[in-house]
Amino acid sequence: MTAEPLPAWAIPPRGGFTSDDLDRIPDLPPHTELIDGSLVFVSPQKSFHSPAMYLLEQGLRATAPETLRVRREMSLVLNTRNRPEPDLVLVRARRPRATRPTRPGYQAADAVLVVEVVSPDSEERDRKRKPQLYAEAGIPHFWRVEKGGEGRLPVVYVFEREPATGAYIATGIHHDRLKVSVPFAVDIDLSGIDRL
Repeated sequence: MTAEPLPAWAIPPRGGFTSDDLDRIPDLPPHTELIDGSLVFVSPQKSFHSPAMYLLEQGLRATAPETLRVRREMSLVLNTRNRPEPDLVLVRARRPRATRPTRPGYQAADAVLVVEVVSPDSEERDRKRKPQLYAEAGIPHFWRVEKGGEGRLPVVYVFEREPATGAYIATGIHHDRLKVSVPFAVDIDLSGIDRL
């Protein structure tokens, strides 16, 4: 029996992969992320992840101003070695389709808010590394969503980038209702997840 050859992406190049590599590598699994020059493969999500993402997506779509667009699971280029795929990202509305760049995803400069719904396999990245990378890229707002205690309700941790330090600071922890005034007025009943 002969061993199957490894795919080209199984062995990283010296110095790691780049954001451009994600566009060139054939047959990458869907939703592959680039974190610190390494490919990160997303595991199947648990039952909490999808409803939590949907609840927030719908709430944001209902309240976002016309200058912003809510995007789900879209690649976000932070720099040459980091191209995560946040669960949700609010981006500034782009130019007409004919003048848009042809690259997939968005640039960090387009992003106003990034939302990560924490999964068991992504806890470390979603709680520590990704927020650090988003803040370094200058994204003003970050929300981390986790399953609260024994129940199904999401808990939303809200962060805002402090310009002097370039780091996120916590501005609230929301258990039953997510009500904030920045980056725009948002009011989402988090218990709505029980109806999904």
